[in-house]
This record gives sequence, structure tokens and C-alpha cells, in this order.
Amino acid sequence: MASLTFTFSSKLFLFMILCLSSNQFSFVAPSQFEVGGDHGWVVPKSKNDQLYNQWASENRFKVDDTVYFKYKKDSVLVVSEEEYEKCHSAHPLFFSNNGDSVFKLDRPGLFYFISGVSGHCERGQKMIIKVLEPAHPPDQSANDNTTTDVPTQNNAAAVVFDQNMNAISSPIILSSMVSFFGLLFV
Repeated sequence: MASLTFTFSSKLFLFMILCLSSNQFSFVAPSQFEVGGDHGWVVPKSKNDQLYNQWASENRFKVDDTVYFKYKKDSVLVVSEEEYEKCHSAHPLFFSNNGDSVFKLDRPGLFYFISGVSGHCERGQKMIIKVLEPAHPPDQSANDNTTTDVPTQNNAAAVVFDQNMNAISSPIILSSMVSFFGLLFV
């Protein structure tokens, strides 16, 4: 009977595989985006210049990312779609005029930004940001009365896999990790 021995590096490799294979350990850090890149938050040179919507379309935003507005003598407003189209808001959802404004994208969907300085929005200083849906929606609580979709034939295997991965509880993972660390020191 052959004896199985592990080197420290192979034990470390197995540990990393264990951690990476568990969705309990996945984490993607939020990003901060500087609006307009090198241009900052300024009035575009031409009224037809779609500088900010072009910039926003080149980036992928996710929930909890932040957008940073750098400007001088201006302001940033988050408004409704209707107010965005009119370039006016008497009651913005967010307002800042400190020259270094940070706004957290706290949900998926569309966010509408305009300059609060008269005439700037009309000259193109406005932007729409689309925040993507999370890859894995947050777990629903046991008291949640929502219904779940019935899996189709095309995604049934993925649903079964996901359900099996969710069945692995934290105590089982912790126990496995403790056992594995025991192997490191044997």
C-alpha cells in the first residue's frame, strides 16, 4: 500500500482550491470611477458632444461602485429620467457642489446625472449610468413569501449545481478547513 505524502506547496495549493471552489469566499471589491476620465466634470466643447454618455458606455458599473466627480464652480445632481430630459430639477435625489463629489451606486438600474449650473446640462453636461444586476442575487430570507421560477430544461443543471453548492453550510466548510490545516502541520 502506497503512502500519500503532501509537500507544503501541494497542501497550500489544495487549500486554495478549496477556498476558491466555495462561493462562500467569493468577493469582488467595489470600484471607484472618475467621471469623464482626464476631462473631469466640465461643460463639453460642443452641445452635440456625448462625452459623458460615451464615457459611461465604456465602463461596467456594479452595485456598490462609486462615481467621483472632479470639478470647479459647478455641481452634480442625481435626478429622475424626466428631469434629466428637461435639464432641470427642483428636488434632486442627490446634490453636491463641493468640487469633489462621490456618489455610491447602491442599486441596479439607471442613474441620471446633470450639472446644476444653469445652461450646463443643456450644453451636454449630463450623463446616464447603467448599473448591472448582481451576478448572484442576495439570498432571500426564510420569511420571504416570493415565488421562485421553475427551472427550464436549459438551466436545470445549473440550478441543481447552485442548490447543491448552497447546501454546503458554513460549519461544514469551517470543519473542512480545520481538518486541512491539521494536514499542513502533520
